[in-house]
Amino acid sequence: MAGHSKFKNIMHRKGAQDKKRSALFSKLSKEITVAAKMGGPDPESNPRLRLAIQNAKSQSMPKANIERAIQNSQAGDGDNYEEVRYEGFGPGGVALIVDSLTDNRNRTASDIRAAFQKNGGNMGETGCVSHQFERVGEIIYPADVADADTVFEAALEAGAENVESDDETHEIFCRAEDLNAVREALEQQLGEAKSARLIWKAQITVKVGEDDARKLMNLLDVLDDNDDVQNVFGNYEVSEEIMEKLGA
Repeated sequence: MAGHSKFKNIMHRKGAQDKKRSALFSKLSKEITVAAKMGGPDPESNPRLRLAIQNAKSQSMPKANIERAIQNSQAGDGDNYEEVRYEGFGPGGVALIVDSLTDNRNRTASDIRAAFQKNGGNMGETGCVSHQFERVGEIIYPADVADADTVFEAALEAGAENVESDDETHEIFCRAEDLNAVREALEQQLGEAKSARLIWKAQITVKVGEDDARKLMNLLDVLDDNDDVQNVFGNYEVSEEIMEKLGA
């Protein structure tokens, strides 16, 4: 399990699925609201909103929820969320980046710092680990959309830079500024993606042993359960054997 694959590995790892789904919808709604407030409520002229809506649909979020989130963005008394990035180190020296949308910076910083401290890590200053990552676009398709060679050729033609395929998914990476163009080109050939988003991709990964992995999974769970946290990215690499031992 690699750190940049949190979207497919962490979100459904364990816990009550209904609760997880509700939390996921809340995070997706928040992203839609922020995107619509920043760039306008029309997805045709707002690339970030288009991506947010697509990702919400890929998670089977009801249309009514999506429309409500857009309406909230235009309400004068709606919540004002601020994008804040936190960085730090987890167990085993793992580098972590936490992207958040918050209406209370002090509360969120305090909660995230406590999560790090209670689970074998420590939060650092902004910039302390981001130099170990690259900001890129990530587009994910299920493995059965096509074989690896077909997806690879389609991705290159669409302007992507790299593809990583396994038994579950095809992960397509491109420059951050090309995400929408690559997504739209791929959609013409492969259909709608499972997800398309900007991520922090680790340049070098760190292998984590069983003890540190257990602490790390606990930390990721706590962060994931925080309503203000949108995504967590890390440079960790945990073997399938250890993941099975941890019941993940």
